[in-house]
Amino acid sequence: MEVMNMGLLQLLPALIQEGQAGLIAIGAGICVCTGTFSSIGEGLICSHAIDAISRNPSEAGRFQKLMILAVALDESTAIYALVVAMLIIFVVGA
Repeated sequence: MEVMNMGLLQLLPALIQEGQAGLIAIGAGICVCTGTFSSIGEGLICSHAIDAISRNPSEAGRFQKLMILAVALDESTAIYALVVAMLIIFVVGA
């Protein structure tokens, strides 16, 4: 197998055919780690929003709107990571 002239997407099927399906599991695991870090980010977003609200209660509505927007954007990252992990497992691994 000529590895030096092959791109990653061309190399994956060749490696899978040689019985190295563990690479698929590693790729899916990296995607799942993205979801884990996303949940840590959501916790940080919420804790900082609560800190901001406790310092300035008159702006609670504004901080709450910003917090909900930030958590939604962060959650979309986790959903994209889940979709990529499923694609890696079921499309590349098939």
